[in-house]
Amino acid sequence: MKTPPATRAQYRALTTHDTRWKDMDPYGHLNNVAYYELFDTAVNAWLVNEGLLDILNGDQIGVMVESGCRFLSEIRFPAPVTSGIRVAKIGTSSVRWEIALFAGESDEAAAEGFFTHVYVDAETRRPKPLNDRLRAGLETLA
Repeated sequence: MKTPPATRAQYRALTTHDTRWKDMDPYGHLNNVAYYELFDTAVNAWLVNEGLLDILNGDQIGVMVESGCRFLSEIRFPAPVTSGIRVAKIGTSSVRWEIALFAGESDEAAAEGFFTHVYVDAETRRPKPLNDRLRAGLETLA
């Protein structure tokens, strides 16, 4: 049985973006790469805005180790797209993010994706347990 698309209400944090001309492919819809860019932007913007990621001076960073996307319906230009994010699992040094993209005012996801960050020491690039502040922030989206 096919899983129905997620709805906006199933995601903890929502951010609206505009599609860009450069996101389009020759078939008239957003290229698959643009979906992944929107996923990455939604998660990292949330982390920065919440003060949980210091991209210039932080001692811990998230490295993507796994990702995937289920494409459900087209997203086109020009149109707003809303990214919804939530946390599916928090490990010792990892987090699994789930992201949905909603075209225009639609309540049903046009795409659903996920990726897993493993948090590492910014210098050594070795796994490092999530710090308490980051873990507490992630729990607000779980």
